[in-house]
Amino acid sequence: MSTDDMPRTLVVIAHPDPGSLTHHVSQRLGAALRPGAVEVADLHREGFDPRFTPADRRAYHEGGGHPPDVLREQQRLDRATDLVLVFPVYWWSVPALLKGWIDRVFVSGWAFEYSAPAGVQPKLQRLTTHLLPVAGADAGAYERHGYGTALRTQLTHGLVDYVGSRRGATAFVHDSEQPSTEATEATVDRAVRTVAAAVRVPASRP
Repeated sequence: MSTDDMPRTLVVIAHPDPGSLTHHVSQRLGAALRPGAVEVADLHREGFDPRFTPADRRAYHEGGGHPPDVLREQQRLDRATDLVLVFPVYWWSVPALLKGWIDRVFVSGWAFEYSAPAGVQPKLQRLTTHLLPVAGADAGAYERHGYGTALRTQLTHGLVDYVGSRRGATAFVHDSEQPSTEATEATVDRAVRTVAAAVRVPASRP
């Protein structure tokens, strides 16, 4: 495998506190991946505006002419073979910052196209998307109430499948607010190793 063919990973973080567990998880993941092959998009630090504006609306209807911040994010994704979303679970979903990033960046004409009678035509088959949610509740609660299934439906089916991206690893960090730092670190370690191993595997690529 040549250098150009090696996986390049975009890690997207949606948390305002650089001292948070979410940032710790992303740092651990970056350290576990191939040096020099990771780009980090810290949406809060970079001031990404999650609001879908009139300019976004015009671009949606007219095609092209996307705002500069949206084009920048699309260019980052164009350079990547793997995307990892690292985020805290808020109300059994993603934070508003990450939802707005998805709303504004994964747009018609770039992430997918629609035409009659063909319907939706995905355009991001080159990308593999991994999920690394940081959850306060334990794994049992997610299983009993279907929270894990709901989150996967929103992101894996509603986003990843829709734009044609490959399904990568999904690794929850549960019990993120437990008092035992040792137990938390063990959970983080398992999640990071799961995603890092999935990013490194070249067999899933054409």
